[in-house]
Amino acid sequence: MGMRTALKDALASRDEIAADEERDEARRQSGCSAIGSLPDRRRVQVSGVVRSVTLRPREGVPAFAAELFDGTGSLDLVWLGRRRIAGIEPGARLRAEGLVSTPGGRPTVFNPRYELRARHGE
Repeated sequence: MGMRTALKDALASRDEIAADEERDEARRQSGCSAIGSLPDRRRVQVSGVVRSVTLRPREGVPAFAAELFDGTGSLDLVWLGRRRIAGIEPGARLRAEGLVSTPGGRPTVFNPRYELRARHGE
């Protein structure tokens, strides 16, 4: 490890360290795209950690939403007609697949296929 890397690691904030860890974890998932560079209107696979979950009713229909973070950016996963999904909670790791759209300029996948995952080495 070089002096520059050691200095960077020593001065890194907790958020920067967490982002680096998430980027490394997402890279281990074959076939996954980096959230920070997702193309609009394309089918993608992503992997990351759930930062938050919310219930967002859309036109009177319940919608369960989770913010997925992979160290390069965040993506909203929204399941229409759901109020809750067992296992999807802050801190959970998952891999998701679906069509990316950008309502309001934020990358979102509606009704994604998903798989709950453990962190590498767990």
